[in-house]
Amino acid sequence: MKKKEMSSNGDAPAPDSSTRISLQACLEECSEAVDLFLNNHFTESLEKLRPRVKESMYHALMYATVLEMQAMMTFEHDDIVQAGNTMKSAQEVCQRFRRKSLSLSSKSAGDVLTEEQLHAEACYAECLLHRAALTFLQDENMVNFIKGGIKVRNSYLIYKDLHTFIQSHASHRGPNHLHLEGGVSFGIGAFNLALSLFPPRILRLLEFAGFSGDKEYGLSKLHDGATSMNLRSMLCVLLLLCHYTFLSFILGTGEGDVDDAERLLKPFLVRYPRGAIFLFFAGRAEEIKGNIDEAVALFEDGCRAQQAWKQFHHMCYWELMWCFTYKRIWKMAYFYADLLSQESRWSKAMYVYMKAAYLSMLPPEEARPFGDNEVDLFRQVPAFKQKIAGKSPPTEKFAIRKARRYKACSPVRLPVPVLEMMYMWNGFTMIRKRPELTKGMMETLVEAERALRDNPAVEGTMLENQGQTQAAEECFNSVYSSEKKIKFDHYLVPNALLELSLLHVDLGRRELAVKLLQKAKNNYKEYSMESRTQFRIHAALSKLQADTNETEESTEL
Repeated sequence: MKKKEMSSNGDAPAPDSSTRISLQACLEECSEAVDLFLNNHFTESLEKLRPRVKESMYHALMYATVLEMQAMMTFEHDDIVQAGNTMKSAQEVCQRFRRKSLSLSSKSAGDVLTEEQLHAEACYAECLLHRAALTFLQDENMVNFIKGGIKVRNSYLIYKDLHTFIQSHASHRGPNHLHLEGGVSFGIGAFNLALSLFPPRILRLLEFAGFSGDKEYGLSKLHDGATSMNLRSMLCVLLLLCHYTFLSFILGTGEGDVDDAERLLKPFLVRYPRGAIFLFFAGRAEEIKGNIDEAVALFEDGCRAQQAWKQFHHMCYWELMWCFTYKRIWKMAYFYADLLSQESRWSKAMYVYMKAAYLSMLPPEEARPFGDNEVDLFRQVPAFKQKIAGKSPPTEKFAIRKARRYKACSPVRLPVPVLEMMYMWNGFTMIRKRPELTKGMMETLVEAERALRDNPAVEGTMLENQGQTQAAEECFNSVYSSEKKIKFDHYLVPNALLELSLLHVDLGRRELAVKLLQKAKNNYKEYSMESRTQFRIHAALSKLQADTNETEESTEL
């Protein structure tokens, strides 16, 4: 066999030309594979890509990306390791196509870099980004966690240089430039959006001090990538849909732009009417609008659409669980929590906790499904704790802390555990446009009137949903004034201040809202779900165009 020689400029050996196909042919084949994937033909998609993963940077990258998506849904350790190794191999393939001896920022770069080498830069940066995500999932060692952060930084810097380069070399347009622009739009858009969501102190922990993100610019770049016919359109669309229908709720104040999500979805639902991914997001859009029955139908349809990847079913089961929660059909919600506890590895502690929580909402005399008992289930929750990057997920910590009330021989009953967890996932925003659902939740709270004295924050949220702003304000203030009396649930005070500030925003009291947000941000540490609350505070301050880096102590109210 002939040994590959180093090129005269010192670059790594190029792939054997006898086995290579053109860049355009690679892009066409990979686009066909993406089309198969979106039509639920997951195995066929991988088979389309597999033969050229050693010789084509795009085949290698897309093959590894599909495996990564599968690993993130299965949460199986072996799948995550395999995806990480495959992405590392893809990065090595991309490296062979790069020109290392010349910086993108060089004035003469436009005269030397080929179209293929430009694409290699984008693919290499994307591999780094994916590997970082898998590192965060796979490694429990903090040193490796930091290594993941380094990969993120390196990827960010390559995208930044590449974006500057293609902007300054407008005349340097190869025949496949649309795909290159799509790759850069995805990278620049993803980083700007992600960095804009993180509070400054979390950015410092991730070694991103000095970096900042422009949310609107990030969204615009992702829209550019999503609406042009390029290989990364799928990734841009999926990230935008995740932002509009999930991130803005879980890490924000629940003001996702569902209209934008539906506009993005429309052409894809026409092209892939049975695409499980798009049926799922269509269901999520209906859920956000409060159309719970329509959402249930779409999630069920998504489960029927394909049987190859059961992990898509688990995503639907999670949403179905919440849909039946909003309707207060506790046994159906329990049924989906039970399915998840048996089939999904994402968070067994959470699933078992939710099973127990739903059973606790039933009348004492009512028969429990499968002979389960909520006290026994609550006691099992700590046994299912897992670690990611050396730490337990905040939602699991929260569930374990709540379940500890049942550890004693004479357990201290949780009054409305389902509604507490619903608040943590910002579920009350889903029903605020549906008066009958809000009224139903209030009835549940009235039935637990005595227990509400321990948790008026939930009651305040419900009163706000019903437009009873004065009563809601009294509830939130009651939590704040009772701060020193709270023994276990210390998260209540900063969250009550957050909700009170949002109430003041609605009433036009901007200055008071900012003071409350700064108090919640600066004065409370080490409580349950702190990061999620800090994300929401950051989102609210950003919305008010306040200085999120302000560190002065809050004014006493």
